[in-house]
Amino acid sequence: METVLQTPTRALTPAALLKTEEAIGFVKDAFVRELSRELHLVKVSAPIAVLDGTGINDDLNGIERPVHFPIKALDERRAVVVHSLAKWKRLRLQELGIEAGKGLLTDMRALRPDEDYSPIHSIYVDQWDWEKHITAEQRTISYLKATVEKIYGALQAVEQQVSAQYPEIEPVLPPAITFLYAEELLQRYPDLTPKQREHEAAKEYGAIFLIGIGGELSHGEIHDGRAPDYDDWSTPNEAGYYGLNGDIVLWHPILETAFEVSSMGIRVDKAALTRQLELRGCPERQDLHFHSLLLQDALPQSIGGGIGQSRVCMFMLRKAHIGEVQVSIWPEAVRQELAASGIELL
Repeated sequence: METVLQTPTRALTPAALLKTEEAIGFVKDAFVRELSRELHLVKVSAPIAVLDGTGINDDLNGIERPVHFPIKALDERRAVVVHSLAKWKRLRLQELGIEAGKGLLTDMRALRPDEDYSPIHSIYVDQWDWEKHITAEQRTISYLKATVEKIYGALQAVEQQVSAQYPEIEPVLPPAITFLYAEELLQRYPDLTPKQREHEAAKEYGAIFLIGIGGELSHGEIHDGRAPDYDDWSTPNEAGYYGLNGDIVLWHPILETAFEVSSMGIRVDKAALTRQLELRGCPERQDLHFHSLLLQDALPQSIGGGIGQSRVCMFMLRKAHIGEVQVSIWPEAVRQELAASGIELL
């Protein structure tokens, strides 16, 4: 009988590929159900593209080129394929009148043509993008941690369901997620790169949430890039560090490496937005549609993030390559090399 886990010595049969597709659907359905219950989210529709020049698209690290195209019916005005929906979701919270304590969940589909290929990176991005309305008093590390624990609880619940459905997959997630600050990790491993630090911490704990990504650390560098206008990575927090955001990173048992599944955080308020635009040298963005609304107190305070659908499926189904759980564009040489080792890309 074919299993979800294939051996690396032979190509998968059509029946095994079909079983993998069924398992992908099982994981996605289960996670949407668990996440929605934990965070009180409602599923909403989402765009594949937005108009350029509005400030709505996610700038990621500020250097990635979006896919763009003219729209004939709008006098050739340019639209861009989204990188993510970080700012769009906050606008949608306001438009839908979602009350504090509740939020929205979307199926986000994006193209990132500047992404470097790897076993965990593709130019096609599929995420569960979520956003939750919070109060100003909830802009704290303690609220951030409580939210992370709920997301981690959803991951644990799905892993148990997957194991029950596919007994060859044994649960590996630890009982609790460990919270660490980027500055703490720097002090612990001063001679390692950021990714090497994540590797060591994920290997030790099994599941970590790394807090404070985007802001300058004590050695004058950042742990990883974050745009200045969605996550708050600069506000001093009650733990004595900076930032109200972070990444969920798991230890992948097949790849034996740190494996990021989510980037998230409490979003910028007026003070954090102004400060971060100055720090990144782009204060002129304050005049864009999204930014001006935020500075006018026209948008709700929120927490949100993106959770990689293919990443979660990779982890839950113990896959070694992201192309095993999503359909993307790959160099033919990569397909042939992987096929020779028994890894079939969809």
